[in-house]
Amino acid sequence: MKKILSCVSPIDGSIFATREAVPFKTAKKKILVLRQAQADWADNPLDERIALVKDGVQILGTMNNEIVTELAQMMGRPVRFGGEFSGVNERTSYMASIAKASLADVHVSENNEYKRYIKRLPHGVVFVIAPWNYPYLTVINTVVPALISGNAVVLKHSTQTLLAGERICEAFHQAGVPKNVFKNMFLDHETSIGLIRERMFDFINFTGSVNVGRKIELAAGGSFVGVSTELGGKDPAYVMEDANIDAAVDGLMDGAMFNSGQCCCGIERIYVHESVYTEFLEKSIVRVNSHRLGNPLDSDITLGPMASPRLAKLVRKQISTAIEKGATPHIERFAKDDGEAYLSPQILTNVNHEMDIMREENFGPVVGVMPVNDDIEAIKMMNDSHYGLTASLWTGNLKRAEQIGKRVETGTVFMNRADYLDPALCWTGYKDTGRSGALSTIGYQNLTRPKSFHLKKLVS
Repeated sequence: MKKILSCVSPIDGSIFATREAVPFKTAKKKILVLRQAQADWADNPLDERIALVKDGVQILGTMNNEIVTELAQMMGRPVRFGGEFSGVNERTSYMASIAKASLADVHVSENNEYKRYIKRLPHGVVFVIAPWNYPYLTVINTVVPALISGNAVVLKHSTQTLLAGERICEAFHQAGVPKNVFKNMFLDHETSIGLIRERMFDFINFTGSVNVGRKIELAAGGSFVGVSTELGGKDPAYVMEDANIDAAVDGLMDGAMFNSGQCCCGIERIYVHESVYTEFLEKSIVRVNSHRLGNPLDSDITLGPMASPRLAKLVRKQISTAIEKGATPHIERFAKDDGEAYLSPQILTNVNHEMDIMREENFGPVVGVMPVNDDIEAIKMMNDSHYGLTASLWTGNLKRAEQIGKRVETGTVFMNRADYLDPALCWTGYKDTGRSGALSTIGYQNLTRPKSFHLKKLVS
C-alpha cells in the first residue's frame, strides 16, 4: 500500500504538497546505486567537486523567489525576510575556501627508506536527516562539505518542508553533480530507522528533537557508524550591568522571536543583572509589541504562524502552566491570535527553574526573564539545563565574557550577539543538545576518516 507524505500549510490548514514515500526495499536499491557511484565521485579532482557544489548553490539562488513563497506556505516564515540564500551562500563559500587545507594530506616524513603520511578519505554514503525550521541552511551545513569531501549523500527532509530537498537536489543536478551521488528521498520515520539498522549508511547527520535523536542512536548502536546530532536547546542569555541595553534588547528579542521562535539557537531564557533589569524589561516589552502577527505572504507581517497547531499548542500549555504557577505575562493577546497556529509572542517574568518554561524547550515566540545578583548566579542559572547549544553574553568587557564563557556549558558562546552560525567556527552542542560538529575545518574532519600510510621503500 502506498504511503503519502503531506505538507499541511500553517497558513490555513490546507494540504500544500504531497509526495509518495519510497518503500523500504526500493530505498535500499537506490542507496546501493549511490554506493557504487561514490568511488568515482571521490576520484574526481577536488577542484572539480568544489566548483560543481558552488555552481549548485548559485543555481539554488536563482530559485529564491519561489523558495521564499514556498517557505511561507510550508512552515510560516514571513516573506519579508527573504529566505535563507544569503546564509547558504556564505556557508558554502567559506567551506569551499577551506576545503583544500582541511582535506590535505598530513605529511609526517619521507626519506630514503620510508614515506609516511595521513590522508582524509570520505566515509562513503552520508545520510542527512533535515529539519523544517531552517530547511536550506541546516542541509547546507552537511551536504556541502560532505559532497566536497567525496561522499555520496542521501537527503531525507522533513514532511513539513516537503519541497526543500527536491529544490536543493534539482539545483545541484543542474550544476552537474551526478544524480547517483546526491539524492533526495521521501522517507517515513520507520523506513529511515530501518535503513539505519541495516547499516545502509556510513555516516548519519540528524537535526531535530532529542527523542528522535535517541531513536537514531539506538538504531545505529553496535554498527560503529558515526552519528552527528544537533538536538534540543534552551539557549540562555546574560545581560550584565555594563551592557548596552538598547543593543541587548534588539539582539535578544530578535533572537527570541524571529521565525516565531522556531530557531535551534533561539533565545529562550534571559538573566539580567538586577541593576538594569527594569530598563531591559520595559524596552523589551515595547520591542515585542511592535511585531505584526498574520499571514506570512503579507510583506508587512513580521511574525507568521508556527509550523503547526500542534507545536503552538505545546507552547500555549507551557505559558499557561507557568502563569498558573505565578509567572507574570507582559504581552496582551494579538488580534490575529487564532488559538491554533497563529500564536501571540510573550515575555514572562516571576519565573523560576521549577517551571517548564525555563527548563524545557518551547521552540516558540516566548521568553522568560529573571533578575540575577552577579556572574556566579548567572552562570549557575545558565548551566541549570539539560541542553547546551549556545549562550549569549552582553557586556562591554571582553575578558569578563571570556572568563564566564569558559564556565558556561554550551557548544558556542556569543558576546553582544545571538542566534548566528559562523561557518568558520564549529557548530556543536553539549549535553542533550547532541554531539559531533558541523562547519569549520572540524566539519570536514567529521565527514571524513583518517587513513595512515607507512610505506617502506625497497632499497637495492
